[in-house]
Amino acid sequence: MKEVDPKDTDRAMSYELFINAPMPMVTIFRTMDVTNVVNASKKGYKVNMLICYCAGSAASGIHEFQLLPVGMKLMAYDEIGVSVVVANKNGSINICDLPFSSNLEEFNQNYLSLTKEVERTCKNHEINDRMIVGTSALPQYDFDGVINMYSGTFNNPFLIWGKYEHKESRYMIKLSFQFHHVQMDGKQACQFLDELQLTMNEL
Repeated sequence: MKEVDPKDTDRAMSYELFINAPMPMVTIFRTMDVTNVVNASKKGYKVNMLICYCAGSAASGIHEFQLLPVGMKLMAYDEIGVSVVVANKNGSINICDLPFSSNLEEFNQNYLSLTKEVERTCKNHEINDRMIVGTSALPQYDFDGVINMYSGTFNNPFLIWGKYEHKESRYMIKLSFQFHHVQMDGKQACQFLDELQLTMNEL
């Protein structure tokens, strides 16, 4: 990763408008069709892992996901990762950053081994040289959407979803996507969600 001059990027106007905003985060709610994800999970994959894989795949194709405001700086990244919240053995939670790989089997193995390590050690696993897409899954619960807190420290894009519902022949989840307005606009956020849906459809 490296610092870049916002003026040399296509985020220059958004940087000027929103870098000092007291609440620069935007949240979009969307209902997603996860039928293929649920079907794939019957082959031994975890639903959460598959959604994380699809999120990483979708984000990899959108230029804005390679940029992230960190403090007052705009940082550029060559690669991305996906973060998951892990319930540890002590009943608390930790964060586990996963390097994204377009190879599903490789990503799955990293998911299984790294989340198991975090669960056992009760220590966060952080990757600092990748732009991280945060995720949080609450698959036991049904809710309409979540607006995450803004800490002013973590500006990473963030996905939250809950229980999937079976409607006729389809499985659906309600998902919220939060992003920093310096990093992207609504157009790119919606493109990401469209690409996420396509990726899950083609899984």
